Amino acid sequence: MSENQSNQYTFENEEYRKTYWHTCSHILAQAMKRLHPEVKLAIGPAIDNGFYYDFDMPEPFSEDQLSELEAEMRKICKEKLKLERFELPREEAIRFMEEKGEPYKVELIQDLPEDEVISFYKQGEFTDLCAGPHVDSTGRIKGNAIKLTACNAAYWRGDSSRQTLQRIYGVAFPKKEELDAYLAKIEEAKRRDHRKLGKELGLFMMTEEGPGFPFFLPKGMVLKNTLLDYWRECHKRYGYVEISTPIILNQELWHRSGHWDHYKNNMYTTKIDGEDYAVKPMNCPGGMLVYKNQPHSYRDLPLRMAELGLVHRHELSGALHGLFRVRCFTQDDAHIFMTRDQMKEEIKNVVRLFDEIYSTFGLTYRIELSTMPEDHMGEEEVWHFAEDTLQAAIQEMGKEFVINAGDGAFYGPKLDFHLADSLGRTWQCGTIQLDFQMPERFDLEYVGEDGHKHRPVMIHRALLGSIERFIGVITEHFAGAFPTWLSPVQVKVLPITDRTHEYSVQVMEKLTAMGLRCELDDRSEKIGYKIREAQLEKIPYMLVLGDKEEESGQVAVRSRKTGETQVMSLEEFMEKIGKEVETRAI
Repeated sequence: MSENQSNQYTFENEEYRKTYWHTCSHILAQAMKRLHPEVKLAIGPAIDNGFYYDFDMPEPFSEDQLSELEAEMRKICKEKLKLERFELPREEAIRFMEEKGEPYKVELIQDLPEDEVISFYKQGEFTDLCAGPHVDSTGRIKGNAIKLTACNAAYWRGDSSRQTLQRIYGVAFPKKEELDAYLAKIEEAKRRDHRKLGKELGLFMMTEEGPGFPFFLPKGMVLKNTLLDYWRECHKRYGYVEISTPIILNQELWHRSGHWDHYKNNMYTTKIDGEDYAVKPMNCPGGMLVYKNQPHSYRDLPLRMAELGLVHRHELSGALHGLFRVRCFTQDDAHIFMTRDQMKEEIKNVVRLFDEIYSTFGLTYRIELSTMPEDHMGEEEVWHFAEDTLQAAIQEMGKEFVINAGDGAFYGPKLDFHLADSLGRTWQCGTIQLDFQMPERFDLEYVGEDGHKHRPVMIHRALLGSIERFIGVITEHFAGAFPTWLSPVQVKVLPITDRTHEYSVQVMEKLTAMGLRCELDDRSEKIGYKIREAQLEKIPYMLVLGDKEEESGQVAVRSRKTGETQVMSLEEFMEKIGKEVETRAI
């Protein structure tokens, strides 16, 4: 038996996993109709991490009622009901759902194309409009490995002007042990939630006065600036120059770039002196103007221009989520202008930079190659050439990738880098987008070796993506216990009594002089209390100083990582932590 055949009916097979979860959504709907016949059915798909079903209910459903639904779902699994597919002509299908009193299903059928096959799946007394596929029996689903995880509001078809529905989420696995492992992982994710840790550690805050507009607090700014210092250091080594472009530019620029036609619903606009302006949702057009500011020769290329640009995008209030989905963020963009001959090597150069920075945080990644979308600019021949170049570059580097058909940017194909954190969750951060269109729209040129004018090719590139979002990602990745080099406070000095206050100040001064970020806790509290507080603040090192340490000129070093205390000279500790910071050890 081949590996593909042996994995055919396991969760390693994505198609089977989605089929399994899709069937679970039907079992959920059947359980709901048994317990609450008055409920109207909307839709119930499988999603990346389970399934959900939307219901129109007379009263809001509470999470306390989920256990009752779960119990009914387990009964349906034990009944081993056969799932039977059948088709109906359009008018008969509409009449069938009207008789069942399911107006949302009627609307879905009416909106289907005229030549669409209209299919249904029946399991026992329950029938649902569905294209499938499904497993062949409810008995295939392990009832003791089903968990309904949440219940919240959702709009019918995502339209805020339509009916508000109740969306119930769930997850299921072939084995109870797999469900238990998944739920443990979810609990760990809650413990690591960056919104919770951001508040506890004093990193950032959100306010009612600015939904989706994060405020960074002093310790959060230390974290952010340390991250950006590292970013700048790497970019300088890789041959980038840094630029800054305005936040507000006139509307004509956004028409010229093509963003207005493709992105205007996400843009904030204003008027200045009677002229229409827009707040930038991305940095690209400003980068085009910087390139166009002076003539260029082939000797200038490749020209790598990086920018930490503050951008604003209109996100729906329901989509806002801590630092992960905000309305303003700093995007670490770069625009690389080059000749066609330089394209492949520049793509590789960007990937090398990605490898260096991601590995510093202990993050691995997978790559997606996103190809030409329906809504695109430019000739298909140019698109295919660009796609082939991206593919060849990463193949020559020995990188694996998957194709994400039709999901490229409107101006060019792209490589998306999905980072995996310590819990195995993935986050799309880095992207490399190859663009032949924007240099054309902005009439960018360089003088070639032949003395004639040529059009450069351009790479759009973001590494961390949104700085704010990346901070959220690494906060959860490290559970707030940042590596020493990145920690807002690296050392906390804890005198045991007032007698060692002067010695503690001397130690602080020496550590601060070598560039370390230190705090002194000289409160008249018991040392155990001070240690516990420093542990909650996730400080990498605590120096506990008593009479014995002062007499010997030593320090008692308590490590966050090991929880152990080791006595050493101050010089030894300074050498140890200095090396840890210098190498950016994790």
